[in-house]
Amino acid sequence: MAAEAQMRVSGDQRVSSVMNVRCPDRLPEDVFRQVLELLAEFSPVVQALPPSAALVELKGALRYHGTGARRLGEVLRIRTLSRLGIDVRVGIGPTIVVAATASGQISAPGGVLAVDPEQVVDWLGPLPVEALHGIGLKQAVALREFGVHCVGLLASVPPAAVQRLLGGRAGRLAADRARGIDPRPVAPRALPATLTVRHTFAQHTLDGALVRAALLDLVVQLGRQLRDRDQVARGLTLVLRFAGGASWEKTRRLPEASAHDDDLRTLAYRIVDAAGLQRGRLTGIVLKGEDLVDADQVAQQISLDQAREARLVAETASDRIRAKFGPGVIGPAATFLRVS
Repeated sequence: MAAEAQMRVSGDQRVSSVMNVRCPDRLPEDVFRQVLELLAEFSPVVQALPPSAALVELKGALRYHGTGARRLGEVLRIRTLSRLGIDVRVGIGPTIVVAATASGQISAPGGVLAVDPEQVVDWLGPLPVEALHGIGLKQAVALREFGVHCVGLLASVPPAAVQRLLGGRAGRLAADRARGIDPRPVAPRALPATLTVRHTFAQHTLDGALVRAALLDLVVQLGRQLRDRDQVARGLTLVLRFAGGASWEKTRRLPEASAHDDDLRTLAYRIVDAAGLQRGRLTGIVLKGEDLVDADQVAQQISLDQAREARLVAETASDRIRAKFGPGVIGPAATFLRVS
């Protein structure tokens, strides 16, 4: 009966076609993007789950490739190992909750675990409640105190009792997911586009002036590349790397999406000021333009600030000069001093 209900709620899905892919922790963003590109080779329906996981709907891909989901998971694992040098954990099931729970049961570094629709209830039953995808630590503690220590027991408790224990919506979700019921579809979603520039210091530096000069250079590089690509950034991320391997990272949104040096510089300086650098020995700086969109998708505000308009005119002229004579012909400081 529970299995039949699961089939009905998930849209009569009689094959395990949802794939949950978990990459190694702390995976660099550029490598994660390459994993997403690999997933797109299997199916056009890929949902990125930053920072290191993704969902794939294989229903159409199974017919196209003429093979089973488990086989596609194995091929994916081989490709990530051979092309990117990383292993992944691939869980496959008829719904998102089953696939995500399955991938969570695979030990590092990687593997493939597929759960067929008719196996869902029996497979979930013996798992500890905290292993069920979507059950948080506090919920698991509350369930265990109530005497529910495995998913099978959770599935047998009347939903109304689970709602009283965990709260209305959370209780309904937990009761359904313990039975493998999860009506959510895989929604195609790519990572927001980013653009990254870096500076590495020749030696560890404590000099705040050198840090700001390096940051200014990164701002000019980032702005020029954004304008060359006809894109604007909605936010900036600043990463400071210290001697010994420690790092500090902060992301802030721009008041308005922009690719102008003046706007990027203002926010970048605010972020670095928030770091409160005193005696930290820096080894490098990373500046990222976040959530990039095409410039023509953003409305341009008419400014009555004559100084700003003069800087924008100078910026356009600087871009033309750099395009003709090379990026190093105008230093970053001159970009701002010329119109100050």
